[in-house]
Amino acid sequence: MRQMFDTIAPRYDLVNRVMTFGLDRSWRATAVAALGLPPGTTVMDLACGTGDLSALLAARGHRVLGVDLSMGMLRANHADAPRVQADSLALPLADGAVDGATCGYALRNFTDLEGTFAELARVVRPGGRISLLDVAEPTNPVLALGHSLWFRRAVPVLGGLLSDRAAYDYLPRSTAYLPPTPELRSLLLRAGFSTVNHRVLSGGLSQLFTATRVGYP
Repeated sequence: MRQMFDTIAPRYDLVNRVMTFGLDRSWRATAVAALGLPPGTTVMDLACGTGDLSALLAARGHRVLGVDLSMGMLRANHADAPRVQADSLALPLADGAVDGATCGYALRNFTDLEGTFAELARVVRPGGRISLLDVAEPTNPVLALGHSLWFRRAVPVLGGLLSDRAAYDYLPRSTAYLPPTPELRSLLLRAGFSTVNHRVLSGGLSQLFTATRVGYP
């Protein structure tokens, strides 16, 4: 997994823009706004990649720390924020060190979601917030058909032309590794979060989970 993201890092942003028709920018902006934290608060961007979410967080006045397992992604990161290479299961932060956390399009790539959510709960202070963005499957039959044809057939071809075919064969298939909404909500509740909200974006092309760390600041 780390090697795959190292490989696609140089053209990751370009392929994202092409395969989402630029919609990924608005989805990330929605995720940052949904965090609901005031300027000046410290936010960890988990699986920060090339820094799109980190840059949006910084633009809203947050102090940002980017964390990613892939050194290639960290080298390609364009956000003007500190960043560190780390595993989501062993974050190099003290308990309650951050006011919030974001994660964009990485949940399906974590081998241990339960452990990752437990680490998020550990490093986010009581009363802090998280905003987790990932892919989804439209429920509308027409949208679902178009999405399947584009995401599962056209995207791997485009990915191969612009970046790495093997990686973009995997990424559409990786949606199968994302647990259904009720299970994700249960995992977050068990990890120590409350008020777990779920919303679909752009007719179900993406989805957003937000939650509050149990306790009070």
